[in-house]
Amino acid sequence: MPGRSNAYLCHTAPPPDLDHTLPLLQLIISYADMKRLLILGAGMAGTMMANKLRKRLSSNWSITVVDRDDMHVYQPGLLFLPFGIYRKEDILRSRSSFLGEGIEFVQAEVDTVDPGSKVVRLRDGSTLSYDLLVVATGCRTTPEATPGLVETGWQESAFDFYTLEGSEKLGQALARWKGGRLVLNIADMPIKCPVAPMKFLFLADHFFHQAGIRDQVELIFATPLDAAFTKPRAAQELGHLLEQKNIRVETNFVVAKVDGEKKVLTDYEGRTLAYDLLVTVPVHAGSEWIARSGMGDDSGFLPTHKHTLQVEQYEGVFALGDTTDLPTSKAGSVAHFQGDVLLDNIQRYLDGLELRPDFDGHANCFIETGYGKGLLIDFNYEVEPLPGKFPLPGVGPFSLLQETAINHWGKMGFKWLYWNLLLTGQDLPLGHALSMEGKSI
Repeated sequence: MPGRSNAYLCHTAPPPDLDHTLPLLQLIISYADMKRLLILGAGMAGTMMANKLRKRLSSNWSITVVDRDDMHVYQPGLLFLPFGIYRKEDILRSRSSFLGEGIEFVQAEVDTVDPGSKVVRLRDGSTLSYDLLVVATGCRTTPEATPGLVETGWQESAFDFYTLEGSEKLGQALARWKGGRLVLNIADMPIKCPVAPMKFLFLADHFFHQAGIRDQVELIFATPLDAAFTKPRAAQELGHLLEQKNIRVETNFVVAKVDGEKKVLTDYEGRTLAYDLLVTVPVHAGSEWIARSGMGDDSGFLPTHKHTLQVEQYEGVFALGDTTDLPTSKAGSVAHFQGDVLLDNIQRYLDGLELRPDFDGHANCFIETGYGKGLLIDFNYEVEPLPGKFPLPGVGPFSLLQETAINHWGKMGFKWLYWNLLLTGQDLPLGHALSMEGKSI
């Protein structure tokens, strides 16, 4: 067409609308700068750390928590389930319901972790990459590690209380049991909550008294240790309770095999213990993915710096709770105290600062003794349980190494604290380090 330029005939796109384009570009740049924090395990330790870190880290950090199921078990409650003190619904919640806004939950099973490439491989074949990894996958029981244990009589005359299934079936057995010899055996150490076996025996004594058959029940505690209590001072202060409750102790009994048909335990020295009802504390091990990844010790626990909580040899990997190889109790209180230290050390790591060796192995634990009373112990790597008051020196309200009703109610009230404060990552007015104030040496 004459008189018209080629420019007029060319269909060119209109100039971009910068008001709409800039936010998109900013979003793309922001996503490219996003850092990824991955937490393996949505038990107490993992859930607590996810919520704490979400409050601490900037918005350019994504937080993803991985666990194989969405069923959170209040593990201290497993001990009470067989005696009817708690019901199943009292100790079960959804894992994902405790993760705060801005935290992604992935329900999947971990296959392996490659700390060199910073990739987690899941059993479904998918992968998750990370910039920072926190491991809180706890530990598991392996009854199959004891020859004969899971063969004849398993979940019929031999039970555990460290799993939901075992605890429920043990409760059913206790409800119909008419008496005989009950042997509680610790297969090996370490175990979750080292005083849990003692708690079970104290509660069993009370339970059988209430049932009117205590004089028809023989209670025996077979332990691989050389004393009922792992700490000498606690053994000295609390040993009388075993005599008082007529609980016989077989020390240095390292079980080699179980004959479920004859109902006999045999240790490595050839000693035998017959039973009518066996309550076993099975061998504990770390999560299976740790062994598959070649990251753990012989038992599958992660070698972790005992004061900083950084996993040895692996850059950008931290651990807390039962999954570590630390020489302290595998207990909820320990994970709580570790959490405060780990929160600060992760921030220091991201800021390029030296990690603080602030975790001292602090642990405390209520010990139910039955009849509405309980004990409380408080200790760390270096200091054994000592008498005194907790948490306020000279005031308490809890008494250390003494049986009191207030200690019992402290234990029973802990469940509310657990669901409402600990899991949600709330700050508690309780320091992470052991305090010597108010303690008698």
